[in-house]
Amino acid sequence: MTAPRTARIVRILAAGIAVLFGVVTLFAGGRVLLGSDPGYEVFRPLLVYNTAMGVAYLAAGIAIWRSVNAGRYAAGVIFLLNLLVLVGIVVIYGSGGGVAVDSLRAMTFGPVVVGPVHRRIVARPVTRGNLTVGCADAPLRGPPFNRNGWPHT
Repeated sequence: MTAPRTARIVRILAAGIAVLFGVVTLFAGGRVLLGSDPGYEVFRPLLVYNTAMGVAYLAAGIAIWRSVNAGRYAAGVIFLLNLLVLVGIVVIYGSGGGVAVDSLRAMTFGPVVVGPVHRRIVARPVTRGNLTVGCADAPLRGPPFNRNGWPHT
């Protein structure tokens, strides 16, 4: 299998997983917001956040499908937002707030699992000729190449 074909397959899989995760998140969160009892304590601000993030996952899936660069940025923003919310609910949980341990486990999934996937699949380096750009360790900036495929100067 050639490198461009493999990259295309990986991009399609990443987009599909993001869209599927968004649909499942919207369905699960929407059910509880509409009154279904999940059988455990619900921290409503976290529920609203997670349901709204379902839309973000759908948007990220579409972004990944259309452009690796747009997908990289969308996945990075989602990762950072989930990490910030995780830190917030750890603080609330530690102070005796109404956050269930199940919520902590679920929110840990994003930064611990999705973060490395983002780093290795979506943000992997892109090579054009002898120039490698787009590495996950590089600072975030606009697309590294103009529409003709040449590096920006």
